Amino acid sequence: MTKRVALYTGSFDPVTNGHLDVVRHACRLADELVIGIGVHPGKAPMFSADERMALLQEVCGPIAAAENCILKINTFDDLAIWAAKRVGATLFIRGLRDGTDLDYEMQMAGMNAGMAPDVQTVFLPASPTVRPITATLVRQIAQMGGDVTSFVPPAVARALAVKLKKT
Repeated sequence: MTKRVALYTGSFDPVTNGHLDVVRHACRLADELVIGIGVHPGKAPMFSADERMALLQEVCGPIAAAENCILKINTFDDLAIWAAKRVGATLFIRGLRDGTDLDYEMQMAGMNAGMAPDVQTVFLPASPTVRPITATLVRQIAQMGGDVTSFVPPAVARALAVKLKKT
């Protein structure tokens, strides 16, 4: 049997409970899940790529292990289709919160399918409790002193507190 390798890309800055929801569902579909952290020179993330990799490993590792799914985490700075080819992925995993996400993700899936027809996009609807969560909103709330503990895993909440103390 061929190993099912899925690629889930994003900035993960920071990792949210919404991301964990997608990872949990993706691990049920794939034998190996590769989380690809997009690194773009024009963006200044709150967490470095290494910090995001460490946080993803800490919070997603146990989820993957519970589902008997191999978890790998890497970075990429080019097209997701090329990242998929490098890791041998045949599935793109994309989370959907609402209709706006669906419109955007359908366009992306269409373009990806045109460039890499052998990689299928799978949309995973967000569980109701995590639908409103975005990393952008989590960063903004945390930077303004708000409580983000219901939106991120405890390890991420601690990392945010440390990061914001330094700034």
